Amino acid sequence: MSGHSKWSTIKRKKGEKDGARAKIFTKISREIIVAIKEGGADPNNNAKLASLISKAKSNNIPNDNIDRLIKKAAGGGEKSDYENCVYEGYGPNGVAVIVDCLTDNRNRTAGEIRHYFDKFGGNMGTSGCVSFMFSLKGIIVLDNEEGDIDEDKAMEDILEAGGEDFSFEDGCVEITADPKEVQAVADALSGMGYKVMSAEAEQVPSTYTTLTDEEHIKKMNLLLEALDDNDDVQNVWHNWDMD
Repeated sequence: MSGHSKWSTIKRKKGEKDGARAKIFTKISREIIVAIKEGGADPNNNAKLASLISKAKSNNIPNDNIDRLIKKAAGGGEKSDYENCVYEGYGPNGVAVIVDCLTDNRNRTAGEIRHYFDKFGGNMGTSGCVSFMFSLKGIIVLDNEEGDIDEDKAMEDILEAGGEDFSFEDGCVEITADPKEVQAVADALSGMGYKVMSAEAEQVPSTYTTLTDEEHIKKMNLLLEALDDNDDVQNVWHNWDMD
């Protein structure tokens, strides 16, 4: 099957390998704060918050930490005023990159993102310069580390849950769905007994760029690491074919 997001798998594995729970919690915390300000603190009436709580739990963030953050944000104890901003540009050899941020200082964040692009062989462009190469899709990742998910049964269950397509990857199953229905599809699959690793709307590229030059590969990896290490950066999407 086609249409899966290669970057979602890379992000999931990198998070597990690095064990960077504190940094992951920092990023998810910002999203939770914004979601509560926009839609309230009740996950039953705030689908975005419900999705973020599931995301936090899938990253092994303790329930107590999640509950404290929600109570603090709901009670007005969190004073930071975050805004969303998206930056687009090109990495080495023209790899298309979209950087999604939540920041309390747009000028600081823009300067840092531009610096990363310049430092690692790319350049930050204008809004829309690469986003036309991507489509917003709902991506659900199921844990298949043991390899015990039957493909025929999974196909039936995924279609019944509302998924549109799926792909068996290394240790997981990636499913595409309507981005507005991604949490509902994930909840349905969870109810069927599948372990949902993540469920998010992601920018999926229509075409991929291959890097063969070792220096380009090195710089692209460094660019992604620098972006991932920045607390303001929530998501990074690119069209580098990493296989």
